[in-house]
Amino acid sequence: KIDSEDDLRAFFSAVSGKDYVMEEFIVGDIYTYDAICDQNGDPVFESSFRCVNVADSVNDDTEAIIFILPEVPGQLRDYGRKALKSFRVKSRFVHFEFFRLTEARKGLADVGEFIGLEVNMRPAGGFIPDMMNYSHSTDVYQIWADMVCFDRSYKKPGGPDRFCVYIGAKDRFTHTHSHEEILSRYGDRITMCQRMPDVFAAAMGNQMYMALLDTEDDVREFASFVLDEQAPLLL
Repeated sequence: KIDSEDDLRAFFSAVSGKDYVMEEFIVGDIYTYDAICDQNGDPVFESSFRCVNVADSVNDDTEAIIFILPEVPGQLRDYGRKALKSFRVKSRFVHFEFFRLTEARKGLADVGEFIGLEVNMRPAGGFIPDMMNYSHSTDVYQIWADMVCFDRSYKKPGGPDRFCVYIGAKDRFTHTHSHEEILSRYGDRITMCQRMPDVFAAAMGNQMYMALLDTEDDVREFASFVLDEQAPLLL
């Protein structure tokens, strides 16, 4: 990341005589388009999650917040489906990432619009498949198996679509509310709770909490209760 003219001069000095790729810096939030598609490249399942500050959690050692949305935003769904066709994806679970701009970028997009970041021809990592199941009252593993065997999904949602939130708290911060207080207040909404191996802690926190919530206000309240203001809540 180049923040100044001095950084730029140092960069050119370091890469002199070498090949390199330079990308324009985009200011925005990361949203995903996750899908299981059939042999025609048509989605049989779609989902989306927002990464609030996952890059900062690694680069700046802050705490992580990720949440599955109850539904895929309209423009993002359109772009995701177009990407499936453009990359000729067939019979796969995919994970595409997009920026939703918080600052307009001339020639690219206005504030609130999406632009492409990367494509992954695989499911999202970590606990995301489990979070999709909770959020959409479904079973993505069964949907995947149905697609492989029958080129369609027979799995019907078993309940409402809600927000599923992952919070990775780090031991280096002192939090107002204890682990016991968090479980006491949100125990009936917490779907998963465990200590994380040290090798994953930089990105995912030392202690993870996963909760199923009804509204975005509930997401903010839960994140604030667990993390206080130790990590910026860019919600």
